[in-house]
Amino acid sequence: MKIVFLDSYTVHPNEINLDVFKVFGEFVHYNRTVPSEVIERAKNAEIILTNKVVLDKKIMSQLPKLKYIGVTATGFNVVDIKAASELGITVTNVRNYSSNSVAQQVFAMILSFANRLSEHSSFESWASQPDFCYYNNSLSELSGKTIGLVGFGNIAQKVAQIALAFDMKVLINKRTPLESPIDGIMEVDIDTLFSSSDYISLHCPLTIENERFMNNSAFSKMKKTAVLINTARGGLINESDLKDALNSGEIAGAYLDVLAVEPPAKDHILADVQNCRISPHIAWASFEARQKLIEIVFENLKCFLEGKPQNVIK
Repeated sequence: MKIVFLDSYTVHPNEINLDVFKVFGEFVHYNRTVPSEVIERAKNAEIILTNKVVLDKKIMSQLPKLKYIGVTATGFNVVDIKAASELGITVTNVRNYSSNSVAQQVFAMILSFANRLSEHSSFESWASQPDFCYYNNSLSELSGKTIGLVGFGNIAQKVAQIALAFDMKVLINKRTPLESPIDGIMEVDIDTLFSSSDYISLHCPLTIENERFMNNSAFSKMKKTAVLINTARGGLINESDLKDALNSGEIAGAYLDVLAVEPPAKDHILADVQNCRISPHIAWASFEARQKLIEIVFENLKCFLEGKPQNVIK
């Protein structure tokens, strides 16, 4: 049996041991694979692992030995699921591997605005002051502040737990109502969430219905002191509208770990916008999360080979 991992750079194989897959047969991994290389590299593979490399119907139909695709991520839009089903190919993904990591990143972002550590990290500036203490930006406590969570899956639930530990008020908006009340958490309509939250954190999937829903209309309903956090999908935000909202002071700040197009152009519309901070899609990427990811990928493949597939995408 041949197993091919088309883009192992996504998990940093210098840190994560991929040799575990050799127990199943011949295992080959490539750092990156461009579209023109997929057929040649996977032509004898029964198993393909992919994170960002696209496997559409045209490609899969040219891989007659292919029986299984393991998506090494939660999102599976890189695979044509309908075509895979028609070709008898099982596709699995990885769920709930990075919740702790992403929730931690959300609060790193929030604390960046609340504590303003980066703005006060210059020893030279402190040494030049006449007083024991100086601060150029307003610092704030999280206790008593309100965080609004759009979406309430595993990651948002972790964020809510941390927020409650900080003595914050937690508002949520989700597609389906909570089955039962949760202490400290209030379910509200989206407009109430916008108008009442000091921090708004996005945790919903990107759909046709909510694409770029964070736009001028949404920003106009937010507090002028509010900060927007996005670790979900870049396409949830109208980036041009966000630029306008930040430059005009309609909202106070934004911290984004995702953008609509990744990697972004060097002259991206938000690159130099005041109070907009951007990290390179790293919320999911702690060592522990990547290790757990590979453990689940391994278990998915093991279960498939044993005739008991799990995490199957249908």
